[in-house]
Amino acid sequence: MKTERIILGIDPGTTIMGFGLIKVENKKMQFLQLNELLLSKYSDPYIKLKLIFERTIELIDTYNPDEIAIEAPFFGKNVQSMLKLGRAQGVAMAAGLSRQIPITEYLPKKIKMAITGNGNASKEQVAKMLQSVLGLKELPKNLDSTDGLAAAVCHFYNSGSVSVEKSYSGWDAFVKNNPKKVK
Repeated sequence: MKTERIILGIDPGTTIMGFGLIKVENKKMQFLQLNELLLSKYSDPYIKLKLIFERTIELIDTYNPDEIAIEAPFFGKNVQSMLKLGRAQGVAMAAGLSRQIPITEYLPKKIKMAITGNGNASKEQVAKMLQSVLGLKELPKNLDSTDGLAAAVCHFYNSGSVSVEKSYSGWDAFVKNNPKKVK
């Protein structure tokens, strides 16, 4: 078993996509990077999806993550927002799957619970806990990047557990586990 691995965490969005990377060595986490892709200046939704795909590929090619943890879309009051989030998530997943990187989805509550011990924690609480655990000097203005980092840390915390949410090792595994989604 590999003793060193890199986890890319993604908080998908069509306005801001947050991401963070950690390196795990001998069961210890080390902060690598956190940032965001700002998409609000683009009005064309397809350009946004293209940029999400390209940025995810760029991150993969730069950092060579062994695994990707991604926040699953949650159902709010606005169905259109959920559909946009699902598309953003799907494009980021497609980028990872195109490079044969295993992907695991986590519900927002599960991520918050893993980081703070409270599934209803605020973005600020999650960010402050990550700052403490990873020794971050300062927090970004937008907390979407810390949400992406939180997905990576949640995956690290859940790696030794028996049940992980949905996990795919490639297109074949996705198709096999989702026959109703493929026609």
